Formats: sequence, C-alpha cells, structure tokens
Amino acid sequence: MGIYLNPPADGFRAILKRGMYIDKSALIAYTNSVLESDRMLTCVSRPRRFGKSFSVRMLCAYYSREADSEALFADLKITHDKDGRFREYLNQCDVLFLDITSFISTAEDIRETVHDIQRDVIEELKEAFPGCIREGVRALSKALLQIHARTGKKFFVIIDEWDALFREAKNDEEVQRAYIQLLRSLFKSGQTAQIISGAYMTGILPVKKYGTQSALTDFCEFTMLEPGPLAELAGFTEGEVRALCAEYGLDFEEARRWYDGYYFDRCSHIYNPKSIMEAVINHRFSNYWTQTETYESLRTYIDLNFDGLKDALVDMLGGRHLRIDTGTFQNDMTSMKSKDDVFTLLVHLGYLAYDGGKGEVFIPNEEVREEFLRAVKNGRRQELAKAVMRSDRMLDATLRMDADLVAEILEEVHGENTSPQNYNNEQALRSVVIMAYLSCMDHYRRFEELAGGKGYSDLLFVPMRGSDKPALLIELKWDKSAERAVMQIKERDYAKFAGRFDYDGAILLIGINYNSKTKKHTCKIEAYQEQ
Repeated sequence: MGIYLNPPADGFRAILKRGMYIDKSALIAYTNSVLESDRMLTCVSRPRRFGKSFSVRMLCAYYSREADSEALFADLKITHDKDGRFREYLNQCDVLFLDITSFISTAEDIRETVHDIQRDVIEELKEAFPGCIREGVRALSKALLQIHARTGKKFFVIIDEWDALFREAKNDEEVQRAYIQLLRSLFKSGQTAQIISGAYMTGILPVKKYGTQSALTDFCEFTMLEPGPLAELAGFTEGEVRALCAEYGLDFEEARRWYDGYYFDRCSHIYNPKSIMEAVINHRFSNYWTQTETYESLRTYIDLNFDGLKDALVDMLGGRHLRIDTGTFQNDMTSMKSKDDVFTLLVHLGYLAYDGGKGEVFIPNEEVREEFLRAVKNGRRQELAKAVMRSDRMLDATLRMDADLVAEILEEVHGENTSPQNYNNEQALRSVVIMAYLSCMDHYRRFEELAGGKGYSDLLFVPMRGSDKPALLIELKWDKSAERAVMQIKERDYAKFAGRFDYDGAILLIGINYNSKTKKHTCKIEAYQEQ
C-alpha cells in the first residue's frame, strides 16, 4: 500500500465506523458501467461539505488493488448491483489518488505544487514498478506510459478537490496553466486510453472554460446546474432525511425549513449532508454548513457593483426566484462580468439553488438565508443593509398595528426601488410590499394569490411552527381605500386560507391602498374576529 498508489481502505472504514452512514454506493455502479469506455472520465462538482470526499474514500476502498475491502461493502446496495459487476472490479484496479489540497498545504510555495505532485507520485511509482520508469522522467504522464509499456497496466485516477489551485491561486495564471497542462497530459492525449482505465475528479467548480470551450472536453461533468444521472448522489434525498428524522426523533418539517431547497429534476429535493448529520448528532437545528467558512467569501461577491445585483438580492431575500443566464460563466472565481456570472458561481458554491427547468436561482433554505443576511448587514452595500433593517421595522410596526408607520415605510420603499415609468403600476405595488416584508421570511411562510370560491387573496404569511407571531393576511388596492381592502378580506372570508396550512391561531388583516394621483399609501390593520 502507498500514499498515492493503491491507498488502503482506512478512510472509508472510519466513515462506516461512526455509524449513520447514508448508502451512496450506487456511485460505484455508475463508475463500473463507464470503466474503460469513452465515458470513463468523470468530474463531479458540488459545494463544500456535500460528501465529495466521502465518495472519494469509498471509491478508493472499492477499486484499490491492495485495500481488501469486501467486508466493508457487505451491507451496501452495490453488492446487489443488477449488472453483477461488484466482484468483477472489487480491489482489482491500480488506483492513483491525488488530494490536491494536501499537496498545496505541504508545498513550500504554492507555485511549486504541480512540480511536487509529479515528483512525489513518480518516486512512489518507481518503488512499486522498479525498472519501468527511466531516469530523468519528470512528467507523470510519461512515467505512466513507460509503466504501461513494460507491464500493460492501466490506472484508475482519483483526484479530490481538483480545482483547489484555481481557488487558492486564483490570480496566478502561470500556476493554473501548468496545472491544466498536467491534467491535459493525463486525460486529453492520444495515449490516455493506454494508461487510464477510469478517472473520478471532485471539486467545487466545473472544469474551467477558455472562451466557450472546456479545458478538458473528454470529461463527463456533473454539476449543481447539470447533475445528470448522479443527481440523487449530490446530497441526501428527501426520503433519506425523513428516515433519519424518524430514527433519531427530529422534526422533519423543521429539517425541511432549515436545509431543503436544492432542486434537481431527476430526484426533486436534495439536502445538505453536512447540516443534516450535524443536526442529528446535536439533536438541534442550527447553521452548521456555513460555520465551516466565514461569511466574507459570500460578502465579496454580493458587494460587487453589477447592474441589477442589489435589487435581485433583495428580491431573493424576500423569497423570489430570478431567471439567469448561466452560459457566460467561465468556471472560475475571477472572470465575472455580470450579476448572472455572480449568481452562477453562488450556485456552484451552494449559496443559491438552481431550477434547471425554469432557469431560475433562489436562496434554498433558512440556513443559507441567515448567511446572506449576515453578509448583507456587514457588507459595503449599505443600501442592502438599509433594506433589511427597514424591513425589520416594517414587521415590527405591523405586529404593533401601527398602520401609519407601515404606510410611511411603504412610501420609502416604493420611492427608492421603483423606476418612474413603473411607479404607477399594480405589479410594482406587489413587489414593493414583498420587498418591505422581506424580514417575514425569518418567521413566516409566504403564499401569493391563493384561489378560493370568492376570489384571490393577495398575500398570506403563515408563521413557522413554534412561533408566537400572528398570521398576516394582506390585501392590496389601487386607487380605492385601505378600509375597502380589509372589508374585502372579511366579505370573501380570506382568513380561511390559513387553515389550508394547518394554522388556527391569531390573524392580522392588513389592507394597503396606493393612490396613483397623490402617490400616497394608506394602511389599515385589524385583528381578525371570527364571524
């Protein structure tokens, strides 16, 4: 057994020993199915703490010729693989394992990382295959070719955190070019099929683009934008989370509120594995995933001064989904030219979720929303911080039933966030109200245009489970009166909509009117009295 060549199964054994393992061995079935084919090169990019290194340790344990790991897989799904290939490849491959973050951390100078990778791996290969590698060989690809020429052996290459150099040396183009050249020599040459039986790379970012082309076009990439057949392996599925909550006595609905939100067409909802496991261990819902990195990394991007970025962020903090173009993103952290590039990067980093069917991004859950609010309040974009703090005032005024202050705050929001040509626009009024109440997302679920037998309710905020706040039922009017809005809520019995969401507590009826001539808002707030 070696450090890089045919590592032991210790890493995967430790994962299984801690218990509470969620079986993701279906990944092995996929990699077996593409081994030595024209799809044998796989690159999986997911956010931090989404189980990438767990998958790498599992693959090392399974393929490594010297791991002797059959007992570790005895109770996992892969033993019942319908293609019957489990035993065919079990501990039958020569594995090369490269942890790029480890090489970076031990390098005397990050600029020497590519050199260190090739030197250290070649030294180990010389010990394992004496007489195969000629003296003076410094290129890893050449060393593997020489081993193949003597022995006929091919290698399954596993690279963890492949993009670490692009993140840690994001402004050093020379280091990046040298690294890409190393990867191309291994995976994008005429000899690749001679020396490689398969490859599995993990990272946060997809393979870097140069112009519109990927630097490594032969890789099959599975990302947070396009997870493909590996979607269910990107995190924990809803079924897996339900089972964990049932086994360990956790409230599934709270788990959903805190950690749900990543959405893929093939498997619907995906949860952050790190956060779910920490909640199970601590028996408490909290902000676990974002504790592994400070909010400064997020603040860096939301402080950028791209057109429309501020308004888009406020909309998303208020629960809105926004359509973006992901095609211009260059798969690095420095080449951003628009808010769409920023939001695409935040999808890959896990701070935004992406609905591929609609091409929309959104803040996925309470855990991530807390991080956005923290970054906004401590960032340079003071207009964003002002919007958040003003929203806190708006909710407080509403709960105190201070209708005059609510109307005053609405006029501030309307004037600052609506263009002159759209000021007298009914949809603009709805957007202004949602923006003003964005702090409600900390305490409420929001529902818009609920249909009933007597019409549509404009906005309903239902308090989260365990909250002592009342529900908020809002009706909007244009050139009428706030009193008329409240009257309509009563006449059409809109309060019954709260019952659809298993809520039977107190309700505030809120009527808001906008006068297009005077450009004034009025508000009326009443406590609901059942008829």
